Amino acid sequence: MAEEQSEARKTQGEEEEQHKNGSNGAGAGGTESGEGETASGDQSPQTREEELESALEEARAELEKARAEQLRALAELENVRKRARRDVESAHRFGIEKFAAELANVKDSLEMGLDAARGDNPSLDQLIEGKETTLRQLEKVFEGFGVSELNPEGEAFDPEYHEAMTTQPSTEAEAGTVLQVFQKGYVLNGRLLRPARVIVASEPETGESGADQA
Repeated sequence: MAEEQSEARKTQGEEEEQHKNGSNGAGAGGTESGEGETASGDQSPQTREEELESALEEARAELEKARAEQLRALAELENVRKRARRDVESAHRFGIEKFAAELANVKDSLEMGLDAARGDNPSLDQLIEGKETTLRQLEKVFEGFGVSELNPEGEAFDPEYHEAMTTQPSTEAEAGTVLQVFQKGYVLNGRLLRPARVIVASEPETGESGADQA
């Protein structure tokens, strides 16, 4: 009986020892597994950091490219502005170049007329002919450049193109019409250069009307 009890205690001790060893093994395996997971977790953040750094470099490169393109566009815009400014200045300075050249011919004609008038035996007919030639020349220049004359005598007064110097009662002209032109006006391609200065007819006074009827 004592031997059986001793054998039972021995068997129980062996089982406890095996259980203890099994528990230690499981703990060690768990530790190894945890270390493996930790090592695997250390690699993942590093990869994400590299990816973020690469994306940041790409964004920086795109930003530099956009800045360079913006600077080129601004430089080109400034060049366009400078060219436009030069073109406008040139137009202002030389826009009437051809017109001035034609007027130089008219001046030549006037000078020749004056030279003829200063001669030994100038005649009135020669002077008149020279003046008429110069006038025709000037009218041709005006016509070539779109300059037309305003000579509105007998026409209805138009405040857009006429400047009334005064009014004058008239029994012959209709009231509101141009009775006399003091100074002719001119229009350039439909735009007023100078209004015609005129006297405008008005209704005759009552006394004048009655005298006419008598």
